[in-house]
Amino acid sequence: MKFDVIVIGAGAAGMMCAATAGTRGRSVLLIDHAAKLAEKIRISGGGRCNFTNRDLTPASFLSQNPHFCRSALSRYTPQHFIALVERHGIAYHEKTLGQLFCDDSSMQIIDMLKAECDVAGVRWQMPSAVTAVTRTDTGFRVDTDVGPRECASLVVATGGLTVPKIGATPFGYRLAEQFGLAVVPPKPALVPLALDPAWLARFGELSGASFDSVASCHGPAFREQTLLTHRGLSGPAILQASSYWQQAGAREPVVIDLLPEVHDAEGWLHGARAGRHTLAALLADHLPKRFAQQWVDVEGAGSWNAALVELPRAALGDIARRLKGWPIQPAGTLGYNKAEVTLGGVDTRGLDQKTMAARAVPGLFFIGEVVDVTGWLGGYNFQWAWSSGWCAGQAA
Repeated sequence: MKFDVIVIGAGAAGMMCAATAGTRGRSVLLIDHAAKLAEKIRISGGGRCNFTNRDLTPASFLSQNPHFCRSALSRYTPQHFIALVERHGIAYHEKTLGQLFCDDSSMQIIDMLKAECDVAGVRWQMPSAVTAVTRTDTGFRVDTDVGPRECASLVVATGGLTVPKIGATPFGYRLAEQFGLAVVPPKPALVPLALDPAWLARFGELSGASFDSVASCHGPAFREQTLLTHRGLSGPAILQASSYWQQAGAREPVVIDLLPEVHDAEGWLHGARAGRHTLAALLADHLPKRFAQQWVDVEGAGSWNAALVELPRAALGDIARRLKGWPIQPAGTLGYNKAEVTLGGVDTRGLDQKTMAARAVPGLFFIGEVVDVTGWLGGYNFQWAWSSGWCAGQAA
């Protein structure tokens, strides 16, 4: 069986690419090893799929080659995907920070993409395992468990390593290496952070407490919620900072601003001295009461429990600096099972930024999460799937 295009991976990027190529009149075969279509879309966004972000910019993505994503994101924008969603009559809403969700169910996005593929004449082969890929004089031979398939263009949309229980594998990385492309070592990203036993002994019993914060690690600062867990830290602010912590080599601390609304923390503390407040009582207006008291006990080693007026003025400066920049050294992450996406992947320096084609292997394309482009939390990674998939679909 011969096709113009074979796409391996029927997730977000793969379906977008297949539909785009099919619309151009190309004969397309879409292969996936999973029994259920696009499970990662289905479970995303609490079942409502945060399908894009209105505020997206190229600066919202991490990569060893940070400018690579610009072309694809400018050629197929969030507005293009929003128009597709509206054309299919899918109701949606903006939650926070530009994040767009389906009003009803993530299945609407899956059904929309499948319908686009069907209208474009895409052939489906799933569940089906790919056992080998080889070059031919006219393109590629893809051996599968139901027989060989041939194509002129081969698109790899096999995703990263996140959520292995729904079928994530390193297939795409191995295929890239087979054809001589470099792979940036993958790591879990947008992932909760694990803390060491000593830290957990102090704060682990407060699992479930959350608070407004700003978290950062050698990158942008993210103001969102931080959540204490029995294994460490989570919440949107921590997930965002975790990607930069991983990119920095997991050697630097994550720094948390516990008082994002208080710009001059030292002045604020001095102003509260007249009321004979204790530090813990004052912090309880901004932080969970039990966490506030525990933080004071641990960080002050028992010396910060007196009324503020009784503390040395120099101590208030130390307290203010700690509150506005509480350093946390993670012991690791909770791994791919808890990660939203994979950091790293096929090195973009070997790909064409306009088409996603491998420069040294004509006809071979890599798109979506398998590529070393990782977005922020909040619809950015789906938009990368749509944009990269569309670009490859225009060229394959």
